Amino acid sequence: MKQLLEEIIKEWKEQTFPKIYPRELKIEEFYSPKIKKAITLVGFRRTGKTYLLLHLIEKFGSKNCLYFNFEDERIPEKPEVLTSLAELIKELKKEKELILLLDELQNIPHWSKWTRRMIESQNYFIFISGSSSKLSSGEIPTELRGRTITLHLFPLSFREFLNFKNQKIEDLSKTKILSFLKEYLKFGGFPEIVLAEEGKKYFFIDDYFKTFLTRDIFEKHNPRQRQAIKDIIRLLLNSTYFTITKLTNTLKSLGYRIGKGTVSNYLNYLQDSFFVYFLEIYSPKIKERIKCPKKVYFVDNFFISRFSSQFGDNKGRLMENIVFQELLKKSLENPLLEIYYWKDYQQREVDFVIKEKFKITQLIQVSFINSFSEIKEREIVSLIKASKILDCNNLLVITWDYEAKEKFKDKTIKFIPLWKWLLEN
Repeated sequence: MKQLLEEIIKEWKEQTFPKIYPRELKIEEFYSPKIKKAITLVGFRRTGKTYLLLHLIEKFGSKNCLYFNFEDERIPEKPEVLTSLAELIKELKKEKELILLLDELQNIPHWSKWTRRMIESQNYFIFISGSSSKLSSGEIPTELRGRTITLHLFPLSFREFLNFKNQKIEDLSKTKILSFLKEYLKFGGFPEIVLAEEGKKYFFIDDYFKTFLTRDIFEKHNPRQRQAIKDIIRLLLNSTYFTITKLTNTLKSLGYRIGKGTVSNYLNYLQDSFFVYFLEIYSPKIKERIKCPKKVYFVDNFFISRFSSQFGDNKGRLMENIVFQELLKKSLENPLLEIYYWKDYQQREVDFVIKEKFKITQLIQVSFINSFSEIKEREIVSLIKASKILDCNNLLVITWDYEAKEKFKDKTIKFIPLWKWLLEN
């Protein structure tokens, strides 16, 4: 075992690293030899987690770092691997500090106990990356509670997208920005896809989808009804809302023998892999939040435009998904910030309700409009109704290309183009 690990480390040291583009998440800022915590970097596959680890090598030097990818097919998923690696690390370390960069460590049994032991050893600082929520602060194993800091990495923001395209925002006309935004809206923000030629983008997204299904769902959880999971994904991609009961009944109508418990487990698998996110309705009553339909969003727009027959070319739906991603990032950075949607018995709806501490701080609608005359009356009526019920006067409509402040009765509504909102955020 030790010989195999030595061989893998030697291969790593001899390889040439690809060009690394800077990201907004600066994980090097969390490095401090005085902090006895592991930094866990989580997110969906292919969002750039490994590249962020490689950036640390670029910054701190390969002599001070050791990178190890536990998805290497040569590495058995056995605790003995970690025992041998600890011995090898001790030999390599000598008296100097060593930064351990461990990719998909959670694949190995007892990884959390091993990590705690390494944290408590002298002169180690550990970065762990993975595509499973098992590494996130909410689900971290007991032995690592209070000993980790969790960072979330998403596909590229619009600002990062422009940087990857070697575009300086200050040099771009609004026409050019909107042109890039259309591309971002359709093809999303996976780094490799952003840099690829348009004809190759579809091959990449198809491969990402197959790999995610195989490794993060089928191999990890070994579900009995694999085709049911595929059909659940198809149903979610073509839905705005869902309930477990309705999903279960739909699957039964398709011939599946399946219960609500199994459907709930399958949805959890999809959430755990960061592929999909669910948004609850706003209500002071917890029971109401649980039983009402949830809205569904995806980690990247390209999954919608590629695989959804209903929303693949729906600009409003794609805009809303991007806005959700940005709001989600804010909520992860600020534990006091919560996101909901609002809907009343007359089916009046507000896309996003932002709550901070005990107060509703903002109501947001997302609409694909270029002028005031294009906005649908029901969107404004819903916003004003929610404003009165939720006691919030910070009202925002995110548009495609319309900017203004408009008064309706005694309420002022701000309209801002999506590109400007994204860049300001």
